[in-house]
Amino acid sequence: MIRVNLLPTKRDLGGPSGQANQKWLLYVMAVLVVEIGGLFLFHQRMQDELDAKKASNQQLQGRINEARDFVKNHEEIKKALASLRSREEAIAKLLGARSGPTAVLLELAQMLTSGKGPTADPDRLKQLRAENPLNVYNPQWDTRRLWLTSYVENQRTVRIEGLARDASDVSELAQRLRLSSYFFDVQVLPGKKEASAAAKLEVVAFALQLKVRY
Repeated sequence: MIRVNLLPTKRDLGGPSGQANQKWLLYVMAVLVVEIGGLFLFHQRMQDELDAKKASNQQLQGRINEARDFVKNHEEIKKALASLRSREEAIAKLLGARSGPTAVLLELAQMLTSGKGPTADPDRLKQLRAENPLNVYNPQWDTRRLWLTSYVENQRTVRIEGLARDASDVSELAQRLRLSSYFFDVQVLPGKKEASAAAKLEVVAFALQLKVRY
């Protein structure tokens, strides 16, 4: 029987042919390591780009969701704006009323309240008082000595009628009206004395004509 040994012998491994085989094997292994490293770097770069794309997509999706929410609430926003406009109009009307006929009536009520007087420039009042104390109103006047029975306004011209204990009360009211920032061109119309059945005393029926500013 003939036996053939195909395994390399120690002599073969140590010879030139064995050394060449070892170098070739090392070369192949080095190439594989380089390729594996290159593939790893390529995969890492692709992963980084993928992560960046995902982050960008998430931001874009967030903006899309915000736009959808805005569109979804568009009708509610329109209703809220309409409500705000209505409130602004109501406030504007109230402010207009404060500087309109309502303010004039409040001014008239104030000057007919004990301890109060007309709305006037303090510096002007101080100057008038220094020139002549009779040019200003009397803060001690008893407003119960006079009461109004009629107030009619037409094109900002007002006619006031009422009753007073005597002519000095009518003069005090006229003086307060002249000093007020709301009234001007105050004229005392002819009055007359008459008996008051309710108060059981003689009173003066008077009328004033004046103009208002508001």
